[in-house]
Order: sequence, then C-alpha cells, then structure tokens
Amino acid sequence: MKSKTFKSENTGSCCSASRNSISHKTIKNITSGSSNSVLPTDNMSLVKGGRFLMGTDYEHGFTNDGEGPIREVHVNNFYMGKTAVTNSQFAKFVNATGYRTESEKFGWSFVFYSFVNPCNRPEAYQSPPGTPWWKKVDGSSWNHPEGPGSDIRERMNHPVVHITWNDATTYCNWSGKRLPTEAEWEYAARGGLEQKIYPWGNDLTPNGNHLCNIWQGDFPSLNSAQDGFTGTAPAEYYEPNGFGLYNMVGNVWEWQTDWFTSSFHGSTASSFNPVGPPTGVSKTMKGGSYLCHYTYCNRYRIAARTSNTPDSSSGNLGFRCAADPPN
Repeated sequence: MKSKTFKSENTGSCCSASRNSISHKTIKNITSGSSNSVLPTDNMSLVKGGRFLMGTDYEHGFTNDGEGPIREVHVNNFYMGKTAVTNSQFAKFVNATGYRTESEKFGWSFVFYSFVNPCNRPEAYQSPPGTPWWKKVDGSSWNHPEGPGSDIRERMNHPVVHITWNDATTYCNWSGKRLPTEAEWEYAARGGLEQKIYPWGNDLTPNGNHLCNIWQGDFPSLNSAQDGFTGTAPAEYYEPNGFGLYNMVGNVWEWQTDWFTSSFHGSTASSFNPVGPPTGVSKTMKGGSYLCHYTYCNRYRIAARTSNTPDSSSGNLGFRCAADPPN
C-alpha cells in the first residue's frame, strides 16, 4: 500500500515571528529535564471526552491555514491546564533544574516594537520580512520579556512568554504532563458549545463586555486597551469557559504537540484522537494573542490556527499543559 504523504508548512506568520527569518546559530541537544513530584492534575480540569465538530467554514477565516472543513472528531478523556503556564510556575521549574530557555541560549527573541525601551532605539533592531512590528532584541527572554532592564516581578501570575516549543515540551516532561493535541485543545476551548466562534458564543463583546485580551484600535500603531491590557493579562482573568478554562483565546498563543499542515485535517485524517502528521517543519499554535486584531489577524477564534518553527519565540507565545488520566 502506498504510504500517505502530508504537506508540511512553515507559516511564520505575522502572529508570531519565526526564528528562521533571522540568521542564527543552531542549538542542539535540547534536554528533556528530570521529572519532579508535581501531580499532573494540579491546576487542571478533567475534560470528559466525546464527539465534536472540529474546524470551521467561517467566511472571514483563513482557508489557507486549513481551518476547514468542519469534520466530526472524537477525543478521549484528558486533563487540561486551567490556565497557561505562568511565570511563577516556570520559575519553579528553572530553579529546580537550572534549565536555560532557547531564547537565553540564542541570546535574543522577538519583542513587539512598542515595548522596546526607546533608549535602545527600537528602529535599529532587525525585523523579519513583512512584519516591522517585531524586533529582534538581544537579551530578551522569559524573565526579561522586553529585553535588558525589564523583569517579571509584577507579572508572576501572567503567562510565561518567549517560550519555544522545545522549551514547553521540556517543562511538560519535567512536570509529568504534555502538550495538548490540536484536537484536544479545540475541544477544550469550546467548553461544551458546538461550532461557536469563541468559547462563550458568537458575539465577541456580548453586552459590550470584553471577554478576552486582544488588540483594540488601529494595529499596529494604536492599542486603546479597552479590554484592560496592552500586553499580557493575568493567566486567570476574565470568565472561564464551560470546562473551567481561562483565556483559551487571546492573551498568548499556545503551542500544540502537532506538526502543522494546512491539508492534514481533511479526508485522510483520523477522526479518533487525531495527532497531526508524523513529521513537519512547524508546530501548530492556537488561541491568538493580545496582538490579534480583526483587520489583519482574527485568529483569536477557536478554530483558527497558525504555526511556527519549534525553536521560535516571541513576547506573545506561551503554552498550556495537558495530561492523560491515570489508567
């Protein structure tokens, strides 16, 4: 029988800049770290598995991202983090293991231009092609999110950012958890609702209330911050969805375990616990971030998706853990 082939892609979109867009050295031998005694179910919700309709045919979506077609998918029971992993949680991991993130090893990450210290002349920093709002800032990392002179002391309950897929996987291995599959993530984000655009329904701001952290105003020049934030919000903010999960859309992009392709989730994909293609170039990301705006990147919808290379990082990219129930 002829083996199946899948089209793998590296989008490296405006949503989160790709490290491949900037010349850099390669880091090898990413270590998995040693496991600790953290219970996999700490700060997690048990999501009862079942059938759901994955994907979307939303008329204002991105068909080239492979958001559709809508298809019936089944997932087993799993645990999902109630929040994205926070700076406080990641700091405990670093203190316990001495782990250095890839941003620290590379010596730089991508920072949104308006967050760069003006004394550092942000216009002088290198940007990826087509996305001048991203700046390659030396010294930016999870604990110095805007570069030298910045810190996370007032943001310990915010999602950790500047995290690569490799970093996220290492943390998950250490904590006895794993990254979610895209199907698990989307099922969890829906919170029991069927084919809604957002975790709470189809209206972005019901009764004028902001329920997620995204960009308001004119991107990329003016953020009116009507939702209360120009950067990250606390990980446990706004109302949780029907499964008790916070900020499943907006705030920070979240890594998935799946390799990305725009064609995998079609007729050839499994409908039971799909896990994405076996190989690829980029890893899937879901949820959107505080930089998403409807005029250029309305990927803060549940079914929206994008990707980036496993060694890429930016100031709007974090992760959330999943775990299997005990046998």
